Amino acid sequence: MGTIYAVVNQKGGVGKTTTAVNVSAYMALAGASTLLVDCDPQSNATSGFGIDRQALKASTYHVLIDHRPVREVMVPTAVPGLLLLPATMDLAGADIELMPRISRETFLRRALTDIRAEFDVIVIDAPPSLGLLTLNALVAADAVIIPIQTEYYALEGISQLMNTIDLVKAHLNPSLDIALVVLTMFDYRTRLSKQVVDEVKRFLGDRVARTTVPRNVRLSEAPSHGQPIALYDPKSQGAAAYKALAEEILEDAKTRSG
Repeated sequence: MGTIYAVVNQKGGVGKTTTAVNVSAYMALAGASTLLVDCDPQSNATSGFGIDRQALKASTYHVLIDHRPVREVMVPTAVPGLLLLPATMDLAGADIELMPRISRETFLRRALTDIRAEFDVIVIDAPPSLGLLTLNALVAADAVIIPIQTEYYALEGISQLMNTIDLVKAHLNPSLDIALVVLTMFDYRTRLSKQVVDEVKRFLGDRVARTTVPRNVRLSEAPSHGQPIALYDPKSQGAAAYKALAEEILEDAKTRSG
């Protein structure tokens, strides 16, 4: 049965979608059957694989709101072994539509139950907020991956996110925990980046991933070409970092699956 990870940070611009897209690609290339769930109304994970959002007949929205089976909605990507549950702008209204429904925070978990056994790993790209879509991601997940940008305000908002995770664990998903905190956009040339790394490690300890993702132009370019870094520039520094991070996540998944 596949391990489900939610990639979460309510702060935007920290490399959340970049992390979800690229670790999913590298896990699939390592031989793990992988599903990436785009649960972000910005749908950048979907466009990051070159998928035309306007041409999609169904998306994560229809899975959550209309209870369409995931198997009918997921689409293949250019990466062998990686399927995508795509998103469109329709998701922007999902929080409001879910609000009056009973057990609204469990819709994604129930949707993934039917196909979970078909994958080794499922990665959910949650939106940069702590609304109902992110709550659905946390309730569906076995563990959380938190990308944090190595900048001055790196830990700002993390205590709020930790509190939300604790609440979900206490009331909705007792097995939820934090798998890895990933330091992103690291600039080796600056003292500040190194200081932030030290601060995050002091605060979060062994939850911090061994791999640090550098600031890398090729990583920034890849989405505009509709490709993960593994296909766009596999020899870049960013590619090496995400390949190593994917290996860490697969280690974690292996531990969880026994």
